[in-house]
Amino acid sequence: MTAPGEHPLIAAVKPLVDAMGAEILVPGQAAEDDVVLAWEGEDVLAVRLPQLSDSLDHILVAMERRHGMPLSELDRRTKQSVVRILESRGAFSVRHGVETVAGALGVSRFTVYNYINSQEEKRSARQRDGS
Repeated sequence: MTAPGEHPLIAAVKPLVDAMGAEILVPGQAAEDDVVLAWEGEDVLAVRLPQLSDSLDHILVAMERRHGMPLSELDRRTKQSVVRILESRGAFSVRHGVETVAGALGVSRFTVYNYINSQEEKRSARQRDGS
């Protein structure tokens, strides 16, 4: 087997693993819940997926990086967009997800729920209108 950093499969999946906040391991270190990836029949690496709550924190950090500032400094419309993206990624199915997002955005939980409900109302209106 080549050195871990040299294998083309590792180079190919590393950006995805980093984006998810996961960890690359040597296959022999894989636990039962880890995902082992093989190349031409040979186990090359294992991926340890993050816990859901860690994933949410990772997503929030990535969104701050994308916007170039703390999420709490974004304008209202952009915060609503952030909530829409987080909702589509399942952020609010994580325990304390709303509280975590509210803290990152610098708003109350009530405001986050309002943003979520606003999106649901818009979706319902589009469905009624046939759009």
